[in-house]
Amino acid sequence: MSFKIAVNNVRRSVMHSITKNVGSSYKEPEYGSLKPEDIKRVLIIRPNHRLGNQILLTSIVQEVIETFPNCKIDLFVKGGVAFPVFENYTEVNKIIQLPRKPFNNLFKYAKSWASIKNKSYDLVINGDKDSSSGRLLTQLSRAKFKVFGDVNEAIKKAHPDHRHISKYTIYNLRYFLKTLGVETPERPLPTLNIKLSDAEIAQGKAILDGIIKNDKPTICIYTNATGAKCYSYEWWGAFYERLLQEFPEYNIIEMLPIENISRVNFKAPNFYSKDIREMGGVLHNTAIFIAADNGVMHLAAASMTPTVGFFSVTDEEKYGPYGNSNIAINTNHTQIDDWMQSIHNILK
Repeated sequence: MSFKIAVNNVRRSVMHSITKNVGSSYKEPEYGSLKPEDIKRVLIIRPNHRLGNQILLTSIVQEVIETFPNCKIDLFVKGGVAFPVFENYTEVNKIIQLPRKPFNNLFKYAKSWASIKNKSYDLVINGDKDSSSGRLLTQLSRAKFKVFGDVNEAIKKAHPDHRHISKYTIYNLRYFLKTLGVETPERPLPTLNIKLSDAEIAQGKAILDGIIKNDKPTICIYTNATGAKCYSYEWWGAFYERLLQEFPEYNIIEMLPIENISRVNFKAPNFYSKDIREMGGVLHNTAIFIAADNGVMHLAAASMTPTVGFFSVTDEEKYGPYGNSNIAINTNHTQIDDWMQSIHNILK
């Protein structure tokens, strides 16, 4: 473990101990006091800069839009990746952006925090129960209705999948509304979705056609990830060779990371882009996307592409892709034959 990671772990532990009781003094509104048609200004807080964490917000944003059709949504996030992610969400009114490096931009950082106190909302939702700053910002916000993010025991019993980082915020909101007497129709959980336009999908197809130059369907792999989540060159090399044997009727291409590296040593035709929505357009036109746990895995799922996520150190029940034939595979407890069968099941 690096010194930086160790320091961050200590910081998170200290901040969690300080803020774990934030919201405990919040007085629950009276039963019947919330009318969905009156909720017009909503703030969702998720101060994290990573691509995956911003894409994971798309499910709760969809839930809010569906539940409160008259609302406009502000997002409180870190970094700029939320802008392309929510580009086609007309209901998103404003993105309040914390700088990625607060100590280099103290004035902007303080200004962003202060903006929460300067505007009143009808509803505020903390998008991550484990975020100390998210809990503090929810506490500081001016709103009658606040969802801090704690998972109630009733939710745990009713929903075995409540641990998923993208699902529990929805379960919490639904439970909160139920306790206030708001009847919401039973419906499936929203899946991740960056709402690609027809033009973006068509552009993605044109790019993909320029790479493969045939009519066969395409399997896309992404071989990079951060830290210990990243599988070795040997692992990916063996996996790629097996894919070629198992799926000769498919093209196999590699989407390259921003570092422009390949753990199959550029053996596959490849695609490189820094444009999130362009990447999504290409992914939408593939038959399946395969990667380790990373932000591009969530981008693929949000581009409506069947997605396979490999997990070895992170928790697949918390971070795995879900819905739309997506699956998470723990490679510690399975073998390559199992992985191939799962891919066959999706493609058949």
